[in-house]
Amino acid sequence: MPTHHPGRLIMHLDLDAFYAAIEQRDHPEWRGRPLVVGAQPGGRGVVATCSYEARRYGVHSAMPIAQAARRLPPETIYRRPDMARYAEVSQQIMRLLQQLSPLIEQVSIDEAYLDVSGLERLIGTPQQIGERAKALIKDKTGLTASVGIGPNRLIAKLASETSKPDGLRVVEAEQVQAFLDPMPISVLRGVGTKTTPRLLAMGLKTVGDVRHQPLERLRQALGARAGTALHLQARGIADDAVQPVTQRQSISKETTFGEDVTDEQQLRETLHWAAQEVGYLARHQALAGALVTLKLRLQPFETHSRSRTLSQRTASDQLIFQTAWELFASSPWRGRPVRLIGVGLSGWEPAACPTQPDLFAASEPQPSTLTTDKLDQTLDAIRDKLGDGLIQRGVRRS
Repeated sequence: MPTHHPGRLIMHLDLDAFYAAIEQRDHPEWRGRPLVVGAQPGGRGVVATCSYEARRYGVHSAMPIAQAARRLPPETIYRRPDMARYAEVSQQIMRLLQQLSPLIEQVSIDEAYLDVSGLERLIGTPQQIGERAKALIKDKTGLTASVGIGPNRLIAKLASETSKPDGLRVVEAEQVQAFLDPMPISVLRGVGTKTTPRLLAMGLKTVGDVRHQPLERLRQALGARAGTALHLQARGIADDAVQPVTQRQSISKETTFGEDVTDEQQLRETLHWAAQEVGYLARHQALAGALVTLKLRLQPFETHSRSRTLSQRTASDQLIFQTAWELFASSPWRGRPVRLIGVGLSGWEPAACPTQPDLFAASEPQPSTLTTDKLDQTLDAIRDKLGDGLIQRGVRRS
């Protein structure tokens, strides 16, 4: 059951177009222009992130670079990711947020939850708390963030999503139903391609429609577990616990495609991207995991996972990706249309881990974990000293 504590205030903070924003900050001449961070046009790979100027053309994260390049104008800037620099900025921002609250749960390189309960006595209203967080980041880094504050994680995240970019929205406990009721059912967790038609067939289009349904009807239509979860969410009841890294069970990253994907190259590159995010966050938190988990969502809204325990713990992007891809390649679901793909790492022990390698080249990870880690450290040291793009891994075509 979701935890609930009266008076709890949870903040969700999402940095706006993080990689692209750093590039535009550091290169003022690129501001106002479409900018893509990820693979290069003419090659294989995906968009890691893009500026809001590029998003106006329908470009988004995990889109194949060839498709993105066809949509974008000639003046678009394309940059390969510089993960060492992005990681440094992310760490700086998390340290700044610790000035507000020690209860921080970083869920990706550019996203975190904070428990800001009780800060009203020190800072002021929830609105002022959110403004303080945004100002800290803007003043020290020049970057913007979208912030949502609410009584639990669900409401805080939805509040930040509705305030993008560079916005702030506070939803007080007594405002939750007015906030949720007009929203489409798609905002609720677990509502996808299988659940949506069932809810629409019942005449349910908004969260308010779901809220007015008897619990037993939802359980009969969706199953006991899913029906109960939807019943609770529609009433704004969700988890309000913020778990610092020492309490986290796993680190994961996933993406949902706008349309089902069967192209295995796109799935490979997307899994590369997800492994990069997971590996970065594990290294940032000085963790290494022994359990790699692949997550897939297929039509009609089937969700599956497969896991493998490694012989030694790791935070290597290469090994995380290689293991996840092998799980996919040997799965009975290979060849079926994929709506969501992701990867997770768990089974922790503290570890001194190398920094981020480049995963946006169409290379195939083959070396052992030890060799890969040493190579990562060497390449990162060269790049940190001489700059990005002077040296990179050789490309092995499959």
